[in-house]
Amino acid sequence: MTERHLPSASMKTADLVNLDFDLLGVLTRMGIPIRFGEETVAETCRRHGVDVDTFLLICNVYVIDGYRPTADVLEKADLHDIVRYLHQSHAYYMDAALKDLASALEDMIQPCGDSHKRIIWKFFSDYKDELAKHFEYEEKAVFPLAEAVLGHTTAHDGPDGHGEDHSNMEEKLADLKNLVMKYMPPQCDQKGIYRALFYIFTFEKDLEKHTFIEDQILSPIVKHLEADE
Repeated sequence: MTERHLPSASMKTADLVNLDFDLLGVLTRMGIPIRFGEETVAETCRRHGVDVDTFLLICNVYVIDGYRPTADVLEKADLHDIVRYLHQSHAYYMDAALKDLASALEDMIQPCGDSHKRIIWKFFSDYKDELAKHFEYEEKAVFPLAEAVLGHTTAHDGPDGHGEDHSNMEEKLADLKNLVMKYMPPQCDQKGIYRALFYIFTFEKDLEKHTFIEDQILSPIVKHLEADE
């Protein structure tokens, strides 16, 4: 991707979405409604109280393959906006993305026998429960720690070890994806399988970006702030 095609503060916000449709989700989770007019990214962020450097940092995670933010970029980021984005992502995953996936799976398995229905719902339910527990941990432990460091107040112990949960969740989602791709019976409608896989792959891709932001952006910033105290 050439430099002129990278997200920038001076480009029109509508052009940003045309650059990569996934950025529409970033905008909404940052609390920016879809009414851009001819505003630039900087103007849109300023109007909605979003730090433009932090917004562009998150956009770069989505549009640049293998992106790794420099120490200077991390130093400019607003920790509050990062936590807000991650919190809103949790809400989106549980309240919208997983419900869409559940609906697609339900439609897909309608023609199937009871055994296939039970297997699919077992895989999906286990994954959803695992994800909910992980998000609950982050909401109760990881995010309060970040806010405490930001406010120079005391919080409980940090988020050591939560990276292992990421691996477990990735494996469970991969199991569900492979089950749908490889082992659905012939009576399952191909359109239904396609729709279910579309939601699984879309969710998987977004969750990978979410995990990167937690591990490679949030965590280093918190550690840097702790070291400065």
